Amino acid sequence: MSDATVEDLNNLAKAMRATGRASEALKIYDRILAARPDESVIHGERCCLLPLLPEYDSAAILRESLEWNRRYAQPLGREILPHGNDRNPQRRLRVGYVSPDFRHHCQLFYTLPLFSRHDHAQFEIYCYARVAKPDEVTAHLRTYADVWRDTLNQTDEEVARIVRQDKIDILVDLTMHMPGGRPLLFARKPAPVQITWLAYPGTTGMPAIDYRLTDPYLDPPGQTDAFYAEKSIRLPHTFWCYDPQARGLEVNPLPALGAGHITFGCLNNFCKVNDQALGLWSRVLKRLPTSRMILYVQDPDSRARITQTLDIDPARIEFVPRQSLGNYLKTYQRIDIGLDTVPYNGHTTSLDSFWMGVPVVTLVGKTVVGRAGWSQLNNLNLKELAAHDEAGFADIAVGLATDLPRLGELRRDLRARMEKSPLMDAALFAGGLEATYRRLWRDWCNAAA
Repeated sequence: MSDATVEDLNNLAKAMRATGRASEALKIYDRILAARPDESVIHGERCCLLPLLPEYDSAAILRESLEWNRRYAQPLGREILPHGNDRNPQRRLRVGYVSPDFRHHCQLFYTLPLFSRHDHAQFEIYCYARVAKPDEVTAHLRTYADVWRDTLNQTDEEVARIVRQDKIDILVDLTMHMPGGRPLLFARKPAPVQITWLAYPGTTGMPAIDYRLTDPYLDPPGQTDAFYAEKSIRLPHTFWCYDPQARGLEVNPLPALGAGHITFGCLNNFCKVNDQALGLWSRVLKRLPTSRMILYVQDPDSRARITQTLDIDPARIEFVPRQSLGNYLKTYQRIDIGLDTVPYNGHTTSLDSFWMGVPVVTLVGKTVVGRAGWSQLNNLNLKELAAHDEAGFADIAVGLATDLPRLGELRRDLRARMEKSPLMDAALFAGGLEATYRRLWRDWCNAAA
């Protein structure tokens, strides 16, 4: 198979994924890898795809991720050298963050709160940036780094050498197998302690990454640890610490009061919208025949598929295209209740929804990405909006839609709940994460003694 054919097929797989046809994308990836088994990046993208598929449970996702590790990362184990870092557990630590997304990207909503609160007396912050098109966000994030390395035109091997020369103590992967990630950098283990966080809750499949950050709701203690190649470290409250980067846009009164009907909405990335999610929403919409729904869907074919699958009057569905951040957030001013996706919940999108006063009803999933709603709702003290089966999901959504006083109260209070919760307490989050870094460093020092 030629390079051009591989590129064309990979682009087709990405298009299938983007339009909610993950199963078709998987077949394309398998076709490429059958002919070109050395394509580690494409195989990594395949690993990213699996959590979107209802038929893949946690054990299957781990098994596939371990196969990626066996093929591409494990052979690089011969390049791992002893680490000569100063083993003083109390000294100022060097922490390196690796990402292609130090730019205008949803990752900003989480990196900025953390980076702006780091204690530079205790931690020296390095950023290894593989940013193809730096922007004003890149420049802003750079002000919070003690050392900034532009690694765009450097190989994983070269960056590994730089990390070692920098004597990084803790190296943090922010991308995993997502586009632009550097898992084969981490396979070379250039730092004594390696951690993955933020890209998505899950596993890289790489034992060379020592730890993965999570929280007690994404991964209930004692129940899920066997499903990850890395050791799970639960942050005290939440995996996410969010800053909407959009002050000044206020929460408006409940739209149903003026419209005379409930408007549901889901503005999640359309790759998360599958037949299971549509069936779940259909149960709700059919029980409330005057209700409407707003969905973020780009292409006409997907819009037609959704209308047919929901099996309701097409006039009840409104589709919105890709929008600027401001216009996207304003769309929530027309939504009363958010309906989550399955098996991959909304993550950033749900936090945006809460910020705009729109509660999100979720179904707690069997894999970690499907427990995002559960985690966020627990941090908001709203776990009653989380269902544990499909019938319960419909009951919660319908019950909320038919209780306008309760819905109106949530509308008024949600932003304040967000601001007072761990989900937006950047000082609390940074302090908890830094305490985790310090503890993991002490563990390494003790083990290496």
